Amino acid sequence: MAAHRSPAVLPPSLRAWLGLTAALAALVVVVLGVLYAGHSEPGRVDRWIIPPTADSVRPPWRYVALATDFLGEPLGAATLVVATVAGCLLRRRPRAAVLIVAGAVLTVGTTTLLKSLVGRTIHGEGNLSYPSGHTAFLTALALMVALLATGRLGLGRTAGTSLVLAAALVAGAAMGWAQVALGAHYPTDVLGGWCTALAVIPATAWLVDRMAARLGDRMADAGRRERR
Repeated sequence: MAAHRSPAVLPPSLRAWLGLTAALAALVVVVLGVLYAGHSEPGRVDRWIIPPTADSVRPPWRYVALATDFLGEPLGAATLVVATVAGCLLRRRPRAAVLIVAGAVLTVGTTTLLKSLVGRTIHGEGNLSYPSGHTAFLTALALMVALLATGRLGLGRTAGTSLVLAAALVAGAAMGWAQVALGAHYPTDVLGGWCTALAVIPATAWLVDRMAARLGDRMADAGRRERR
């Protein structure tokens, strides 16, 4: 019965819009992956955004970029996930905690798999670059926190969708800027990572809700059998 009372991590009012967004984002990821598969040089869009002669960002902004980049590194990412999960558990939101862990794992796993499949490299050193895992992770975490805030605040479709997409845009832009500024990724790698998070997180949230609902049904059935 407790599973039924637990609020959904994907608010019903947002399901249709985020489902459409996820589908479009997945399409972008696939298209970019096909376009840049096996490439080791920046594409036309990359050169248009960042000229080949552009210097890397310099202090003090370089320090900001490095600090932002750390949030996507294993230690920084793990710290963010643990802190967010702890917050969910303190508020007695176990389903939300499951979403944070599952969403982070699936997002990172998806980007890792896509990197191997696409095979795009940067700097000619064999460093797989598409899509940007750092950008995908931070965007995913922002998306999940915004989804939980939307449900907690009881926001409607317009306000909730605006909050979720704004959070994703801010997080993706911040990490994307850091990755390009540090020369770790091309702009199109960043876009691919951002869209990966937009595609993975709504699907993960929907799956967590479905599994929680089924668990609740089984517990309710078991309770009825015991009372008999």
